[in-house]
Amino acid sequence: MDNQETLFDELEKEYRIRTPQSLVLHQRAGTSMIKGGSHNLRLWRPYPFFTAGASGAEVEDVDGRVYVDYWQGHYANVLGHDPTAVREAVAACGSGRAALHSGFEGESQVRLAEIILGALGYTDFKIRFTTSGTLAAMYAVMLGLAHTGRDRVLKIGGGWHGASPLLLKGVKFHPGLGYEAADSAGVPADFMDRIDIVPFNDGERLDRIIREKGDRIGCFILEPVLGAGGFLPASPEYLRLARRLTAERGIVLIFDEIVSGFRFAPAPVQTLYGVKPDLTTLGKVVGGGHAVAAVAGRADILDDCDNKVPESRRVLFEGGTFSAHPLYMRSGAAMLEHLRTNAAAIYPRLAAAGDRLRRGIASAFQAERIEVLMTGGGNEVIPGSSLFMVHFPRTAFTPTKAEDLADPAKADIVLREDTLKLFLCLRNVHIVHGGGAASFAHTDTQIETTIAAYAEAARVFKKRLFTTGSSKYVT
Repeated sequence: MDNQETLFDELEKEYRIRTPQSLVLHQRAGTSMIKGGSHNLRLWRPYPFFTAGASGAEVEDVDGRVYVDYWQGHYANVLGHDPTAVREAVAACGSGRAALHSGFEGESQVRLAEIILGALGYTDFKIRFTTSGTLAAMYAVMLGLAHTGRDRVLKIGGGWHGASPLLLKGVKFHPGLGYEAADSAGVPADFMDRIDIVPFNDGERLDRIIREKGDRIGCFILEPVLGAGGFLPASPEYLRLARRLTAERGIVLIFDEIVSGFRFAPAPVQTLYGVKPDLTTLGKVVGGGHAVAAVAGRADILDDCDNKVPESRRVLFEGGTFSAHPLYMRSGAAMLEHLRTNAAAIYPRLAAAGDRLRRGIASAFQAERIEVLMTGGGNEVIPGSSLFMVHFPRTAFTPTKAEDLADPAKADIVLREDTLKLFLCLRNVHIVHGGGAASFAHTDTQIETTIAAYAEAARVFKKRLFTTGSSKYVT
């Protein structure tokens, strides 16, 4: 039996042969940019392919290789790359006098604001735009702390809310420490001391920490469906408990819907759960492929960023230079209006594609007697899901929280993140974290091709990495 590094080295040699122009660009990029790029997740081992274009479900690299893509613009492109409805709206904007940034208010942001608030359906909500999910989460936390006058933040272990200094704890799993460690240097230690971590879907632990520290907790931020933490949906009971406990103790409840907003329905997923938070962060899909994020929430909380309120509680939520860029606003409005108008066709197809991928990939590994866990499916309130993620457990268990999937003692993270990714790239399939998201543009043929690529990976992994006749790892 070989070890993973031996197999990876062989895959790397083949990858270098197939992507020579990407290698040249990567080496060139390394002379001017840290690690050769601007986003670490895009810079996978041994180096990323560089794209020449993207359309629908596919991306093409500079060497002319075409990949079926399941990252889809960091999960922003629910219709696929460069969808016609958004492209036409952007082209119309570009042909007028408002194509470039002016720095003034415009009607297009009013329109997008009305669409989002209409989808939420709450009469007491308002919205303010910014340009990234990181900023939206940061501003939401600032609003929560200012509104309550408290100094502690409660978040989920494995929850990723961008690189805000107020939230860079509990993102990465640290062996021996779990999520109780800072995730970044350069953040003052007292920031980290004021962040409390609770496991996802664990109502008992949530109740306990709110009873112990509720009078100091200003906000509780969580994703109703974990993104990078494993594509796990919250149980309805857990979200209802979170709402009840935070309301009882005057804690601002924040739903991070950067990933889940408009992915399962033409609205944020909270509308399916029937649980109303105080604030909601949105991004990705709502920009239609452009840099749009927002905080929507109770007007009495968002009013704290009005310069008319007393300085003692005023939050400097200015949004950024390019917030509400007219081109971005038109793009977002085109995307959300298309989703709303065509919801009956779009969302069942997304759900069916995700279901086929999860079932097909699981069956492919089971055929080789390799145990895998598939996450990304819906639950009793989410009727279907386009998300899928494969995990390689070391022992049998049912995952309910991020640490179940992030602990290298429980699951082989390297096999998912590195070896599987490179293997599939060589079969012209691009994934992230073992999977990704189907878009409306993915065809039946592309999905079947993807499942076949996973099946080939299962056969090679069985032969090279597992003992004969079992799913036991070779150590």
